Amino acid sequence: MMMSLILLLNVVITAGAAEPIPLWPKDAPDEQGVIGKEVDTTKPDGQLAGGKRVTRIGNVSQPTITVYCPSKEKDTGTAVVVCPGGGYNILAFDLEGSEVCEWLNSIGVTGVLLKYRVPKRPGDEQHKLPLQDAQRALRLVRFHAKEWSVNPKRIGVLGFSAGGHLSVNLSNNYDQRTYEPVDEADRGSARPDFALPIYPAYLVTKDPNSKLAHELNVTSNTPPTFLVQTQDDGIRVENSVVYYLALKNAKVPVEMHLYPAGGHGYGLRPSDKVVSTWPNRAEEWLRSLGFLTPAQDH
Repeated sequence: MMMSLILLLNVVITAGAAEPIPLWPKDAPDEQGVIGKEVDTTKPDGQLAGGKRVTRIGNVSQPTITVYCPSKEKDTGTAVVVCPGGGYNILAFDLEGSEVCEWLNSIGVTGVLLKYRVPKRPGDEQHKLPLQDAQRALRLVRFHAKEWSVNPKRIGVLGFSAGGHLSVNLSNNYDQRTYEPVDEADRGSARPDFALPIYPAYLVTKDPNSKLAHELNVTSNTPPTFLVQTQDDGIRVENSVVYYLALKNAKVPVEMHLYPAGGHGYGLRPSDKVVSTWPNRAEEWLRSLGFLTPAQDH
């Protein structure tokens, strides 16, 4: 199994999406097999986003990454691990996953779609299993940077809603050992070089005087961050506002865009709300940090 995984990871990936790659050489750590078979929970009459249905994947016990490569002409050497949302119950796999990777490709960035474990298992304190998967994903991308034409110093994370929480959790707990190393890839750093939490959830306490969630230990080493949220978001705009202030106080470079309307769960799908322009702002931010300038050493 280990040899087959190594061979799979070293396959040359052409432009577009490759086949999903198992995140772990054997069973994922702390996986007890207490959930059923992975399933697409999408319903014909389910809630629409941008006029289209959303693919909702549930019962994930075998996490994967899928690498989406930009064309060689556009390739900047930058990569982003994409964490779909879904309340840590399901994964909005197209709306906040594959569609995002395709957008990243359009601006010359490699998208790495993470299918992390959901739903939350009994006893999974502070979403430990998804954090294990996110740490492993960052390390795998960094370890295989050369094969995947990625600069190991230009690997970020982008997440939506619960995936936004996961990206923030990773940004502040990248050096927390959540699993025992399984191969050479685990010797590397799991720290993202930048982070884009989009309408993040679970970043603050539920009391009226919202405080940063205790598991988020913001320091000066927290990566530069780009935040997006709307005032009418039912998840509460305080998630972004409080996190922004924590980053500011730690002197972490941060850019935040707050919009009056747009709700929650819109991904990149267009609407008549100004919040639909957030991908343009994100592209400008990435460009301002130099991540969209073709790298010379990848």
